[in-house]
Order: sequence, then structure tokens, then C-alpha cells
Amino acid sequence: MLKQFADWLVYSILGVPPSSSLGAALNFFIYDSIKVTALLAIVIFAVALVRSFITPKKVQKWLGGKREGAGNVLAALLGIPTPFCSCSAVPLFIGFVEAGVPLGVTFSFLIASPLINEIAATMLFAMFGWEIALLYILSGFAIAVAAGIIIGRLKLEKEVEPFARGQKAKTQREKRMDWRQRINFAAGESKRITLRVLPFLLFGIAVGALIHGYAPSDLLAGIAGKDNPLAVPIAVLVGIPLYSNAAGMVPIVGVLISKGVAVGTALAFMMSVIGLSLPEMIILRKVLKPKLLAAFAIILFAAFVLTGYIFNILLS
Repeated sequence: MLKQFADWLVYSILGVPPSSSLGAALNFFIYDSIKVTALLAIVIFAVALVRSFITPKKVQKWLGGKREGAGNVLAALLGIPTPFCSCSAVPLFIGFVEAGVPLGVTFSFLIASPLINEIAATMLFAMFGWEIALLYILSGFAIAVAAGIIIGRLKLEKEVEPFARGQKAKTQREKRMDWRQRINFAAGESKRITLRVLPFLLFGIAVGALIHGYAPSDLLAGIAGKDNPLAVPIAVLVGIPLYSNAAGMVPIVGVLISKGVAVGTALAFMMSVIGLSLPEMIILRKVLKPKLLAAFAIILFAAFVLTGYIFNILLS
């Protein structure tokens, strides 16, 4: 029904020829904008309902004193439904240190939270199906756990800025909610988050629509196709200075794949933009000394490149 509506609007009402590049671009933009926005609002509501039971204070309590391995797994699992962005990195980090959460466990949470979230999962499912969405979630979870364990074993606790170790994070008294309040909270979060990411979403879909309608398939396939062995590390490096979230990246990744870019290469590019962006590194520098920050970046870079190659092998 939605596809028929997009066809009717573009080809009948607007009168754009179906065989034209403009027609293909407009049809892609209208169809994906409506489909992904509606699905996103529904999923965010469901996740926010779950999140009403998982407060920052509870996360700190659950992770405090947890040992390597089980603590990293729990931290990565808790990071998936918990909202996190670059602006909240510093207070979250301080709060975890204050609660006695081990450094490696803290990083498992900080990696999983932006990398795997309801927005990424929903949009990947909407554009690629459950297989790719599940593969991305599992790989992101594995990266968060493994990277956290590696960072924990490097014994770099002294590479945390002194003020972060000695500062008390601001805590707010948590309010108990009944089911009516939880539903209202979930509805409010769905509206707030959907509207917040909508500009990124529409921008990403617009860029994807232009690529879909006008970019030659042979050109993109030649640059970042399966036959280029350096495509994955180059894609990860290109993604680092960019700043976006899953809402802006998934539509672009979808079109890149449809134009011949290898799936692993495209997803590694998205991972680097979401989980290893330069703005996030700059903010984390406030609480991490250069040595620890460099270790964090190098480990994630290697993990994203390795994941890209594995995806390309598995999905070839």
C-alpha cells in the first residue's frame, strides 16, 4: 500500500516519468521516509517502555564491582536499550567510575550504547531484513564485549584524568512510576526521539535518494566493491571525521549496497561514523588521557575493519 502511494504521488500527481533519475530518487525518498519514520516511532515507544525500568542509577548499581567477562557482557546488554550520545559521555563515565565500575566494563557499555540501539536495529530491519539487522547487532555486541575486555587487561586506570576519578557525578532522585506513567513516558520518548532524529533521517534518505537516482553503479562498485581489498579500512578511516547517527547513516548505507558496495564495507563505514567519530573522541578527551584514548580508538578501528572483512566473506 505504501509503495503504491509513493508511485501514485510521484508518477501520477507530480507527473515525473518512472524511468527518469528524478522519478527514482523522489519515489525512494517518499517511500522510505514514511516507512522508516513510522516503524521507528513504534519501536522507540516499545524500547522506552523497557527503559523505564532501567535507570542510570540502576545501571551503575548492577555494574559496580562486576568482574571481567560477565561484567562486560552485562554492560553491553544494558548499553543496547540505554540512550547514549557524545554529549552524555563525560557524565556517564564519571558516574560509572564513582560507582566502582571497572574500566573495561565501562567501555563495553560506552561502545554498545551508541553502536547498537533501537534506531540502528529498526532501520536496518526496515531496509535489509532481519538477517542483516541481527548480524549487525550480534557483531556490535561482540565488539563491545571484546574491546572492553582488552581495555580492561591493558591496566590503564591511571590514564583516566584525575578530576574524573575524584569528582562526584550529579545524581537525581528516581521516581517510581505506575504503568500509566510508564506508557506516558514511552509515548513522550517516542515523540521526542523521533522528532530529534528526523532531520538526520530525512537528510540521510535524501542523500540516499540522490545516490539511488543518479550515481552510476559501476563507479561505486569499482571503488568499494568486493574486489578492492583496501576498501574496508579506507571506509572506516573516511567515517571517523564524519558526525551522524544511525538515522542519517542507514539510508545512505542501504543505497551504497544497492549500488554495488560490499555489505561489510558499507556497515564498517557506518560503525566508524557512529562509534568512532571525531567529535566523540574530542569529548572523551575530557576524561581520558591521550594513551587511553588512543588505545580505545585503535581497538575500535581494528574491530570495525575485521568485522567488515568478516561480513564480506559471510555475505559474498
